[in-house]
Amino acid sequence: MTPAVKQLITLGLPYKLHQYQHQASCNSFGLEAVEKLQVNPEVVFKTLVVEVDSRYLAVAIIPVLKKLNLKKIAKCLNAKKVKMAEANKVQNSTGYVLGGVSPLGQKKPLVTLLDDSAKTLSTLFISGGKRGLEIELTPQSLVLTLQATYSSIS
Repeated sequence: MTPAVKQLITLGLPYKLHQYQHQASCNSFGLEAVEKLQVNPEVVFKTLVVEVDSRYLAVAIIPVLKKLNLKKIAKCLNAKKVKMAEANKVQNSTGYVLGGVSPLGQKKPLVTLLDDSAKTLSTLFISGGKRGLEIELTPQSLVLTLQATYSSIS
């Protein structure tokens, strides 16, 4: 059981777990989840960690088919410069390996932005904290749990 799942259990929030066999040769983890779970790619979101003004880390949750817009996220965070965080910083801060980074159950709570495309969804899929594990839950549960902000970031 991953820290992400433990957090949901502790909070008593409704969720569904979806597991699939991860292929080690795959390097697009979100698209692999779409294919293996046979779900609409618009409901599968990826968790990205960014470094803000070289001072702190933040989390961006966006649909797997979209790219993070660094200028938009910088504006949302009132920052001058935002860049993708280095893998070792991501792993040290979140406790997860790349490809299995969940916004839930991270070692250190980070400022979190959820792409505003999630507002219209009844449920969405996020990483469950390891490759091959997805959590399905409502966007509202995610926002409440993480104190996340809906933002136009993709």
